[in-house]
Amino acid sequence: MEIRVLICDDHKIMREGLRNLLKDKANIKVVGEAENGREALGMVNKLKPDIVIMDVAMPGLNGMEATKMILNEYHETRVIALSMHSGKQFVTGMFRSGASGYLLKDCAFDELMDAIKAVNSKHTYLSREISDVLVREFVSNIDGGGEQPGEVLSTREKEVLQLISEGNSTKQIAEKLFISVKTVETHRQKVMQKLNIFTIPELTKYAIRMGFTSLDE
Repeated sequence: MEIRVLICDDHKIMREGLRNLLKDKANIKVVGEAENGREALGMVNKLKPDIVIMDVAMPGLNGMEATKMILNEYHETRVIALSMHSGKQFVTGMFRSGASGYLLKDCAFDELMDAIKAVNSKHTYLSREISDVLVREFVSNIDGGGEQPGEVLSTREKEVLQLISEGNSTKQIAEKLFISVKTVETHRQKVMQKLNIFTIPELTKYAIRMGFTSLDE
């Protein structure tokens, strides 16, 4: 049975490389490419892929929030995170959003194929490095308990926070999210109050630390 794959990564060379590697594989069909999370949302709606290979740190809408939005709407689609980041904020963020697999970009191609087959069969796939991260996080949660970082924010508030941290003006954010300037200002105020952070530089630092954005890629 053919596995329909959508590639989502903000680097063109990465998308082209994955497409070239996958195109000759039996039972695999790359149905499209998206350069950010927001574009991936529209393409999933149009193309109905079985699997989305999702980068995590992307401008505009990161892989965590894009994954959550996709899986809330399209329950049969599966997401495999493919990232250069192994930090727990990225790994745990993707799995809380519903991802079924997580690989690092320096993995062997055969491992990616194993992940695609496993996830398509409704199993979870973790590289060894990522398994270690999740085990440490699990132990930490048992010891410490409490609410996870970033969970106090709604999905829309996380979107606004990411766009603020990437240098967008209030007007630009409103245009990107198709909401009013006043609504953006309300979200920004709520974000600041919930996080007890009241300057843009500190909000940006928080967004990077939590994995909502990555400005050093």
